[in-house]
Amino acid sequence: MGIIESKLESLGFTLGIPKPPVANYIGSKRVGDLLFVSGRKSELTGRVGENVTEEQAKKAAKDTIVLILAIIKNDIADLDLIEGIIKVQGFINSSSKFNRLPQVLDGASELLIELFGNSGHHARTATGAGQLPYDATIQLDMVLKLKSDNSQS
Repeated sequence: MGIIESKLESLGFTLGIPKPPVANYIGSKRVGDLLFVSGRKSELTGRVGENVTEEQAKKAAKDTIVLILAIIKNDIADLDLIEGIIKVQGFINSSSKFNRLPQVLDGASELLIELFGNSGHHARTATGAGQLPYDATIQLDMVLKLKSDNSQS
């Protein structure tokens, strides 16, 4: 078990086997040292500001990062190959009156920074959505920088 997986475990998270894509796409695609990870929805369903609280949504954002990390591990085999988080794009199924979208996505960002330290700081977009696939509360996608093949020992 690598460093990042050990940190996850110490925080009470376990990486499961990722669910396969629900349509015609792949979990992630590497282009040079960048890894583009497809959108992953939260297990939590419902709309923030109606039947989901801000705190529940924030936890769902954190839990969705763990689901994404399972996809990444499945695709590249070792989370310690991640050099840094470049960007997180988040969509939040929210009522038109709920405007604390950045605070919801802090759940995802805080976990990434806890796991990766300064390399976990990233650019981010928080967008409210009127509907997400399968009534999910959160959907996230990411861009990561992987260690170069010549920088590995």
